[in-house]
Amino acid sequence: MNNKQENEENIIAKIINLFRNIISPKKEEKLLENKEENNIAIELKNVSLSFKIGNDKIDNLKEYVIRTLNRTKEKKTIFKATNDVSFKIYKGEKVGIIGFNGAGKSTLLKIISGVYTPDEGELIVNGNIAPLLSLGAGFDKNYSGRENVFLNGAILGYDEEFLRSKYDEILEFSELSEFINLPVKNYSSGMLSKLGFSIATIVNPDILILDEVLGVGDINFRKKSKEKLHSLMESNTTVLLVSHSIKEIRTICDKAIWIDKGKVIDMGEVNSICDKYEEAAKNASKEKTKKLKPQRF
Repeated sequence: MNNKQENEENIIAKIINLFRNIISPKKEEKLLENKEENNIAIELKNVSLSFKIGNDKIDNLKEYVIRTLNRTKEKKTIFKATNDVSFKIYKGEKVGIIGFNGAGKSTLLKIISGVYTPDEGELIVNGNIAPLLSLGAGFDKNYSGRENVFLNGAILGYDEEFLRSKYDEILEFSELSEFINLPVKNYSSGMLSKLGFSIATIVNPDILILDEVLGVGDINFRKKSKEKLHSLMESNTTVLLVSHSIKEIRTICDKAIWIDKGKVIDMGEVNSICDKYEEAAKNASKEKTKKLKPQRF
């Protein structure tokens, strides 16, 4: 080996060592952490939200008048709708939220959507959200369907020019051409669902939030809305779905979060979590649900 070759090999060895020092295991770990953080769509850190609930019942008009005149304050208790909830949802995941009635599922979606502000903890959302939380959410009942397209669209972050360009498409999907100029207070629940869904899904949002709305409307619209949802599934849209239909959760979602009494009981692969939940539902009792241990993810 001549001196020139030896020098070249020494230089190459030094370069390799230099890169080994630069990209140390700790730095590689940090790079992976940064990549993970960039891939997070929603993160909750120790999120809690409480409501004040009145205890005293007013049984008759006389008691109501006396209490009003005396300005007696009603006794209230604190109810924790969500309690120290922590989890991460990554971009493109389809996540079902399951639990018994009153478990805190809808409240959790409203926190993520920005309807409620948590008392404690931190909420991180990366991307624009299209929430379809309840029938007529974000609608003014005294305005027409047409006016509510622009009102609700503005709430979702769409500008007027964009909504005008998409108006015919929204109208066609909603199947409400005959009724679009009527005040929405005259709409049935199915009509409200059609209009809300058509506005929320006019573009592929980063995050789509659905609360018990897929089963509303006639058969044809249910089929259309599910087809639309499946097209979102094939995109990188993150979906959060609350539904009492475990079959629907299993079909649509790849992960599930089980909520009970405002706490996360379990989170993971959808079939595994649904199996555990259905087993608990079969054997549900107050004693058993008290023993469920909340976890963080």
